[in-house]
Amino acid sequence: MAKQGTLLVVDDNRNILTSLQYLLEEYFQQVITLNSPVTIPSLLQREAIDVVLLDMNFSSGINSGNEGLYWLREIKRLRPQIQVVLFTAYADINLAVTGLKDGATDFIVKPWDNAKLVQTLQEAYAKARGNEKKRKQASQPTEKSSMYWGNSSVIRPLRLLVEKVSTTDANILITGENGTGKDMLAREIHRLSPRRNGPMVAVDMGAITESLFESELFGHVKGSFTDAHTDRVGRFEAADGGTLFLDEIANLPYHLQAKLLTVIQKRYFIKVGSNTPQPTNIRLICATNRNLDEMVHNGEFREDLLYRINTIHLHIPALRERKEDILPLAQRFLEQYNQQYLRTLTGFSADAEQRLLNYPWYGNIRELQHTIEKAVILSDGNLLKAENLQLAEVSGQDAPSIHEENKEDTPLQTLDEMEKNLVKKAIEQCDGNLSQAAAQLGITRQTLYNKMKRHGI
Repeated sequence: MAKQGTLLVVDDNRNILTSLQYLLEEYFQQVITLNSPVTIPSLLQREAIDVVLLDMNFSSGINSGNEGLYWLREIKRLRPQIQVVLFTAYADINLAVTGLKDGATDFIVKPWDNAKLVQTLQEAYAKARGNEKKRKQASQPTEKSSMYWGNSSVIRPLRLLVEKVSTTDANILITGENGTGKDMLAREIHRLSPRRNGPMVAVDMGAITESLFESELFGHVKGSFTDAHTDRVGRFEAADGGTLFLDEIANLPYHLQAKLLTVIQKRYFIKVGSNTPQPTNIRLICATNRNLDEMVHNGEFREDLLYRINTIHLHIPALRERKEDILPLAQRFLEQYNQQYLRTLTGFSADAEQRLLNYPWYGNIRELQHTIEKAVILSDGNLLKAENLQLAEVSGQDAPSIHEENKEDTPLQTLDEMEKNLVKKAIEQCDGNLSQAAAQLGITRQTLYNKMKRHGI
């Protein structure tokens, strides 16, 4: 019978480890031994362990078995699919039974019978393989995607590229104007990836203050600074085994970019107040609405960091560049808010559809969504009408047609100018209430502060 699987044996008795190494390497493809359980978490990051043979006691003079139960729970927390067989003295059988309730597969009593030991471990491996097969089948992305792609010619190539790169662990940079759905695309990539069963952790880099940057991303230990009353799990640790999404990456100050680069390069981080490196196993996705190449040229963004986060570049076109998707998107939002607000609207009047198509949508899909939500709330009857949309009439220079957009003499605003005007308009409409303005724009209050500072508002 061919040797299969990776077995980890954890026991503080080196003679036992040596004996088991010689015995079990005849049956398993790889046998790893540890005389202390403290390095189990880091080992699980590096190795694909199938079965663990775990002793119940490690500290000298302590025979309660609680150490074994603790490490059993840690292993099952970190890697639920691993099968754990407890290695216990005869007097600890009651504890072993408790271990079975906590997720152990079986237990072996010392002194052991070689044939019984091998049989038990092989059965645990068979169970691990069977569970893995079921997990892979169950992990297929059968759930309905919340991503709306549309059928416009500019979006189809993006969709094909996303489907191709999602199955890899390549770092991805998503660019596009505010409101185009960069966060939605990041979640779709995670849904399509092999990490779909792991966590998806999103971080708004514009909302993290410089003083708390390391604590937020890497975590801290108790007592590392004045208000550190407990240990804190950072975002890299929280995203372990899944995807970490760093939104508005361009807002990260230049002097902090080197710290992020170091973690991405070395694949480990150190918590504030600690000296112990902790491995990180994440898939990194970043997003921004700014031109990072231009920022590199201006000395505002590190070129080496850009190379690291930009293995694959995905650009989401603005909504005005995919006009044929406006009405289908509006209909989706109409159905969503019909259900949320218990309305029975069936569609849009002809003048409402024309208003939607003519409007420039500088706030993109997010602005369209907020517009439809508000219109559903305000509308009467079965059809949503143009006046319910509360959109300014636009024509001529304000809302150029597709042909007019191509004229060389048509004055165009830069993205920064459009963003500045959009922010100013939102603040004016909310009478200076920044919380309401941020909500209207679909961003956090801190992000709004950052944009006001950048545009001198």
